[in-house]
Amino acid sequence: MTTPVEQRALFGLLLHAAIADGVKSDAERSALKRITEGFAPDAFNPWTLYQEVLAGRYPIDAVVADLTTPASRLLAYEMALGVCETDGPPNAAEQRFLTDLKARLALRNEADASQHNAEVVAQALPAAAPTSGAAPASPAETPAKVAPVDTAALDKSILNHAILTGALELLPQSLATMAVVPLQMKLVYGIGKAHGYTLDRGHIRDFIATAGAGLAAQAVEGYARKLVGGLLGGMLGKGMIGNLGRAAATTATGAAITFAATYAIGQLALRYYAGGRRMETAVLKDTYRTLLDDGRRLFGVHRSDIEHRAATLTPTEVINLVRQP
Repeated sequence: MTTPVEQRALFGLLLHAAIADGVKSDAERSALKRITEGFAPDAFNPWTLYQEVLAGRYPIDAVVADLTTPASRLLAYEMALGVCETDGPPNAAEQRFLTDLKARLALRNEADASQHNAEVVAQALPAAAPTSGAAPASPAETPAKVAPVDTAALDKSILNHAILTGALELLPQSLATMAVVPLQMKLVYGIGKAHGYTLDRGHIRDFIATAGAGLAAQAVEGYARKLVGGLLGGMLGKGMIGNLGRAAATTATGAAITFAATYAIGQLALRYYAGGRRMETAVLKDTYRTLLDDGRRLFGVHRSDIEHRAATLTPTEVINLVRQP
């Protein structure tokens, strides 16, 4: 069973990983701020911890010192990997952070499987352009000619992706949380392609972040919910944080949040690309918030579908789903 000190350290490491690249957008930082202000585990104050991390008062060496068991150190590295590889292979700053972290945690072969899975997920993301930092294209860009768009099929794909990502929140593996954002990005890529736009990773990342759904922030929130709910207890020992009732409530909340976010991202992309990418930023944000409310209402309708999907998912299938074009 982890101690409150280790729980705090794991959350602190998530925050370090989220800002490791040094270039997180204002939208991403706002999303992290919102999460830490609204998250309320018993052992510590996440908002205070976020401020300490940003101010350098809880550096990596202090975080590592607070992780006293091999299991908690391996989990810490897996979560840091998941956050850094959320929107594609780590950039140079993130890679330095991960290499340094692995050395500080004294991990060797035991981290290889986690590294491989993270790389598979990250490399499977859309990468139509050679760089991942491209800004969204001009609204005046003319899409390629395509067959008539099957909106009903895209609606079905959006719902299926929402159900799948909601189901991933119910699984204990860190790989499941790692796959949520890549699946959202692939959904946006498919919708853009159906409307004649071939998108690169940078555009998709910026589109989702501008709407208000920060990518690294989503990963941080997903891992944090599983930690607080005790769903990752299989790696750290049964009863890690709370009782089964608390775990069930936390993971159900996570499934609802992720289902709604994926639904809203997909429906927003459908409107954005169908309209020729001519949506102002303020309208984009307002539309996303409205669609998020729609997704929250729909969760109750599809909750049993999400639970059934979770019951049939395996880690191998998760990787294969991310790999699919």
